[in-house]
Amino acid sequence: MSGRPAPDEPKLFTYTLPGGWTVLAGRTDRDNDLLSLKLAAPDDYWFHVRGMPGSHVILRVPVGSEPDNATLKAAAAVAAWHSKKREARQVGVSCTRARFVTKPRGAQPGTVNIRKEKVLTVRPAVPDGGEDETA
Repeated sequence: MSGRPAPDEPKLFTYTLPGGWTVLAGRTDRDNDLLSLKLAAPDDYWFHVRGMPGSHVILRVPVGSEPDNATLKAAAAVAAWHSKKREARQVGVSCTRARFVTKPRGAQPGTVNIRKEKVLTVRPAVPDGGEDETA
């Protein structure tokens, strides 16, 4: 046994937002693919900074729950933080339901197509207390 994680076990940043909402962010392109396409439930929200490399971010949405706008913006701020725009004052972040994220055939790891995008403008940030235990 090599001690390496199994291929289906991505290394993720995990955060808890006010209200107990969980946010997951991929560390690598491969982690982003697994997070966006395998781990995300259809009703989870998906985030990515617009027009620049960065982590795919998922806001877990428990069945029967719906996040408010402040929670969506807090998750978008995590996506902005885990991008090359971390130092910017305001960042445009794409937001959609995970069900609208697909991988083009033959695309490089970390490359996806999204539909029904909403753009949130946020300041890059992570929740107070920083990162929780990694998933």
